[in-house]
Amino acid sequence: MWPFLVPGVILVLVGLVWTLQGFNVLGGSAMSGSALWATIGPIVLVVGLALIWIGIARRRRAH
Repeated sequence: MWPFLVPGVILVLVGLVWTLQGFNVLGGSAMSGSALWATIGPIVLVVGLALIWIGIARRRRAH
């Protein structure tokens, strides 16, 4: 479970920050206002959510 949850949470947080920077909600970075990061951020966020889901599903199956 942990090998999926920990990276999943990290990816969700990073994806969220990148998304907010891409949409210029969080300023002060070269990534702010960039369409590239507005695209990459949600993809990373979804991958993180998938890892969390896999970790939870494996835990449920183990019990």
